[in-house]
Order: sequence, then structure tokens, then C-alpha cells
Amino acid sequence: MGKFLVAGIVQRETIVKVDKIPIEYARVTVRPYTIFSSMGGDAYNESVALEWLGDSVDLMTMIGEEESLDLLNPPDCEVRLVTDYVLRRLKNTPTAVVLYDSSRKQQIFEDRKDIREAVYDEGLFRERAARAEMLVVSNANFCRPLVRIGKELRKIVAVNIREYRKDKVEYNEDFLKAADILYVSDDYLVGEPFEFVKMLAVKYRPKIILLGQGAAGMILYDKDKNIIAHYDTVKTNEIVNTVGAGNALFSCFLHFYNKTHDSVFAVKNALLFASYKIGFMGTSNGFMTEGQISQWRNLIWRDGR
Repeated sequence: MGKFLVAGIVQRETIVKVDKIPIEYARVTVRPYTIFSSMGGDAYNESVALEWLGDSVDLMTMIGEEESLDLLNPPDCEVRLVTDYVLRRLKNTPTAVVLYDSSRKQQIFEDRKDIREAVYDEGLFRERAARAEMLVVSNANFCRPLVRIGKELRKIVAVNIREYRKDKVEYNEDFLKAADILYVSDDYLVGEPFEFVKMLAVKYRPKIILLGQGAAGMILYDKDKNIIAHYDTVKTNEIVNTVGAGNALFSCFLHFYNKTHDSVFAVKNALLFASYKIGFMGTSNGFMTEGQISQWRNLIWRDGR
């Protein structure tokens, strides 16, 4: 069982299936079973996935001052998160609406309330970071002290910056420089993917880079193994909703990498985990067990690794 600290945003999410993006105007659209509401956000999704895989997670985040902590443990969730380090310091809990279509396009509307200005307890960060094997950090502003603390304590820092955009490079610089393991999606990628990964490797020197490419798969860079390789997606389920697939992939990779220190083995498992997850509605539903991952891995790759 791994010991993870996960820090970042949790939010209320409403997911809406539409015919295509961009959407065409219609005053009213009536379509059964196309709107789904739940909790989400990078930190929430990653915490649930890691707990599901058997890890111990300290979730460090902030929600609205009037919210109940039960918000993070809805009755239908099959795992329970420890909420001891969830602080009620925001005026309101962040909220998002996600539109998606059958071609995997997404349009996301985010209202992060006052979380950009809110400050988390740095002493609490330091206390729990000292006990963790790995710090899983999103690029929320309040997480900035944590990446510094992680480097001081010589902890493995895994950073999810979601997307790499020129207009956000300065904002993300602290996170990029601190990352031992870096996850980036290719949503705003300009140029050739392998060259982009090489640029990140030279500029920021992480040990591992994961470039999520959606339906095209992903690229793994491992400095110690001298690997830069593309991996195709695999199919274990019919696609229902791809929202949260990147969080699932990242979490599963971290679980198995922490357990084995084998990045290729971890990537194969992560691809399976994410492919199964997209057969379910909601960002924090539809996870494989380790046993299921092993069965599928043996079917697809045959060598068991």
C-alpha cells in the first residue's frame, strides 16, 4: 500500500452529452440521461482512483465554508476519502460544467470561486508531506508552497498541469521545475509531440514525462531508462464519457510506478485503467481492480509485463 499526498482542486461537476461541439443554439433541448452531476476535479478524481487501487491518501484541498465534508463521500462511492485535511476556507466550492460529444471533444466551463486567492496551511502541508511516499500536486495556486516543501524533503513530486500553453508558462514555472514526474495533455500542443516532450525534458529535467494524447494514446519519457516511446490506446470497454480519463491514467501510473519503479509496466496498466474508466459516466466512476488489470495486460501484451 502506497502513501500518497494529493493536493489540488475539488469541484462540483455537471457533465452534459451534446450532439457535437461547438453546439448549435436551441432554446430548449430535451434528451433523457444526458446530464450527470457529481463531485470531480483533479485532486478528487486522483484520490478516489488511488484509494480504489489500495493506497492510503491524504487529500489536501479547500471547499466552501458552509459545505459539509460529506460532500466528498457521496453514498454511491465505493471508497471513502479521509477528509481530515479538507479545509472549509472558500466562500463557495468550485464548480464546473463539461460538455462532451461522441468524437471525444470537450468544452469545459469552470468557476473556481475564490480559490486563486485562498491559502492552505503550510504547516499542515509539511507535516503530511513528511509522511508520504509521493506528492501528487495539481497546479492550483495554493499548492505552490507544497512543491517547494516536497523538494526540501526530497520527496517524489508528481505534477499534473493538465495542458501546456504559452500564456500559462510563467504561472506554471514553479510546478514544472519541481516535477519529478510530469503529466501534460496535448490539448493545446503546437508542433511535433516527440519534439515537445524532448523540449520539456531538456528545459525542466523531470525523471518522467507522460504526454496524454487522448484517442491517440500517450508518450512516455523516462530519463533513467533512456526511453521516449509512444503507446497506443487499448480497448476494454465501449466509450461512454472520456471526462476524467487523464486523471485515471495518471493515478494508475503513479500507483504502479510507486510500487515497482518500472515506468513501462506502469504505463501499460494505466492505459488499461483509463480505457475501462471511459465506459462509465462521471469522472470518478468505473475503475478496474488490480486483478482485472493483470488479466487484461496478459491478454494484450502476453509477457505479463
